[in-house]
Amino acid sequence: MEKKIVSKEDFLYPRGPYYGHVKPENLVFNANLQEFAQRISYICNLETGGKISPEEAYEQIKLLWKQLKHSKKELKIGQEPFQNNDSGES
Repeated sequence: MEKKIVSKEDFLYPRGPYYGHVKPENLVFNANLQEFAQRISYICNLETGGKISPEEAYEQIKLLWKQLKHSKKELKIGQEPFQNNDSGES
């Protein structure tokens, strides 16, 4: 049986496949969201293990949340969510 060699980056920063509506901005936001989730997990584990204080964990999470919100705004994710170009309406 062959063993698949996993790179350090793939091990530390796993990415799941995207199944949503394929648009460049959706793919970029999905990558940002996966990175956000991974970093939150690390921060929670560090805080749980006593490596960082709850206050430091909170501040780091708050900063990551602001970055994710900024990304969403810049990519215009969620704006006009019901717009459908195929409806034939003007």
